Amino acid sequence: MDINTLKVGDTLPALTLAPVNRTTLALFAGASNDHNPIHIDIDYARRARMPDVFAHGMLSMAWLGRLLTQWTDQRKLREFGVRFTGITHLGHEITCTGKVVEKFEHDGEKRVRLELHTTNQYGEAKVLGDAVIAV
Repeated sequence: MDINTLKVGDTLPALTLAPVNRTTLALFAGASNDHNPIHIDIDYARRARMPDVFAHGMLSMAWLGRLLTQWTDQRKLREFGVRFTGITHLGHEITCTGKVVEKFEHDGEKRVRLELHTTNQYGEAKVLGDAVIAV
């Protein structure tokens, strides 16, 4: 990736994932050691007035991390943050997207700021974020 060819408005290749299912949630719970029952126990989720279990917020952040590291080397990641804007339910097919919103230099290092999103198949935003990448 060349700072001279990157332009504000350029987009990263989208990452579309398989629909969220119980197996995905159980595997992520094990990998992250986040066994909060609201994500894996339907009875617990229903007692919390949810229709069913739903995805961990950090799973969505991990998907955005995957979007970034499929685009650039992880060693170039300088900042990465998100804000959770909606619940990712079972059956949601999530697409992760990113767009260059700024080119700048910091301490002699050329960088780009990216705007990041996850949306489901209905176009509903689930996570909004940003990242800074050295180029």
